Order: sequence, then structure tokens, then C-alpha cells
Amino acid sequence: MTFSQKNIISIKDFSKKDIKYILRVAERMEPIARSKETSNLLYGKILGMLFYEPSTRTKLSFETGMKRLGGNVIGFTEAAGSSMTKGENLADTARMVGEYADSIVIRHEMEGAARYVSDLVDVPVINAGDGAGQHPTQTLLDLYTIKRIFGKIKNLNIALIGDLKYGRTVHSLAYALALFNVKMSFVSPKELKMPDEIVHDLNKIDVVARETENIHDVLDKVDVLYVTRIQKERFPDPEEYQKIKGAYLINSELLKGTDLIVMHPLPRVDEIAYDVDSTPNSKYFEQAFYGVPVRMALLKSII
Repeated sequence: MTFSQKNIISIKDFSKKDIKYILRVAERMEPIARSKETSNLLYGKILGMLFYEPSTRTKLSFETGMKRLGGNVIGFTEAAGSSMTKGENLADTARMVGEYADSIVIRHEMEGAARYVSDLVDVPVINAGDGAGQHPTQTLLDLYTIKRIFGKIKNLNIALIGDLKYGRTVHSLAYALALFNVKMSFVSPKELKMPDEIVHDLNKIDVVARETENIHDVLDKVDVLYVTRIQKERFPDPEEYQKIKGAYLINSELLKGTDLIVMHPLPRVDEIAYDVDSTPNSKYFEQAFYGVPVRMALLKSII
């Protein structure tokens, strides 16, 4: 991929070479992200933020990254703060912001929204999460976290746990991990299994993930537990959510004697106990920071 002026819509658009390039650039961005160095690389450039769904880490890390590189940010962080409340549609909003900004970051509840917007505007579009679809920048920061901690991604054993049906972070991550010869396990209630389409796509490239409902089946075999929350907002039936919520609880007792790391895209609800925070296993806050250099690498590369 030649990144200049390119859209970042799906991790499936990335080759292994593309991913490794972004991770290398992120490493160069890290001193700037930590305020040890300064940069005006994107001075005079503007990033447009269209966040139709709530966000903390994704929104703040994009804003931080853009400002660390000397650029500026415009936009809104909830639909209620936009002209959508007056009846303006997504297409008109995107076209308008595309005239103001050098790139657009969009989060939307509708799967496919980012690709739709990318067809309407003349500036590069970054998908910050589209419904239960994809979240490619989260995947890149997840890979960066793993590489920074282990020094590699290849040949690790990684378990994806929780809401694998609606969790867009694990959808993107599964595709990316498949490029690095990683052994994967999918741990979820049967109602929240990884979508058949993704399992089929992985099987086509000879990647077979172990599927189980029992976390103890994988606990002593994995290097990474990638935990996700049960996503209440994606459930069509609230009663079904009530039956499944709290299906897994990662606590310090469960992790005792292990040297695996625990990752989570955050926010957490009740799936990781607070007593895990002080253990060496906990890496999710470090993971959240790595969103800054990775998104800086993307912004630098496409703008």
C-alpha cells in the first residue's frame, strides 16, 4: 500500500508488509508521543472528527496524535452536537467536513459507514469503528503493543475472549493475526461466537482457531488473553444480554502463576477485576497509550 492520501477502512486492505511499515513508523513516533521530542510535521493540517458513537481512547488518541505533530482538530463527538439533530444526513455532513479538513476520522453505528463516506469525499478517511464491522486502527495498536512487549508477533499463542460476535476489535484483529502465523483460540458463549464468515475466511488461508466456551481450556497455553466486554448496545434483545453478561471474569486468582499478558480495547465493564490492574499481567493501560504513536504513524503516512 502507498499510504499517501489512502483510506484506512479495513485491516483486510493491509498486507503484512503494510502493517510492519506502520509499526516501524509508530516506533519512530513514540518519543514524540511521550513528549520527549517535538514535531511540526503536520503543521497547518486539519483532522476532521465525525464521532456518531461515544469514544474516549480512540477520539483522544487521534486528537493527541494530531496535535503532537503540530496539526489541529475539528469536528464533533456525538451526533447530538451536530446538524444531524436538524435532519442533516451523513453524506452532507461528510462532504462539508471534507471541504474543511485534510483527513476525516469517522465512528458510526452503521457497518460500512466509513467506506460509504470514503466514496463521497476527496480526502483520506479513517475508520474509527463502524458498528459491529471493523476497527483497523485498534488492531494496529494491538499489534504494536504485542510487538513492544514480546519483541515479535509471529508464533505467539493468543486467545480472543468474550463478545466475538459483535466485537469489531476482534474481527479486525483475527484477520491481522492470521498474517503472522499466530495460534488463535476463540473463547465465547455459544451465542457470541466469532461470525462464520470470519472463521471461513481464516480457514481458506489454512488458519484454524480453536473454539471453546471454557477459558480454562486455554489458560495454560496462551501468551496473550485479549479480553472484550459483552457489548450491550449491539444486542437486539436486552433479555439476551442479561443472560450472557458477566460470562467471564478475569481476576488475579485466575492469573496466579501465569506469565501471560492481559489486553483489552477498553472500556471494561465487569470482565476484568480491578485487582488485575496491579499485577504484571495487566497491559491494557499501556496498550491504550500505544494508540497515540500508532495513530500518529497513520496520520503522518496518509496526510
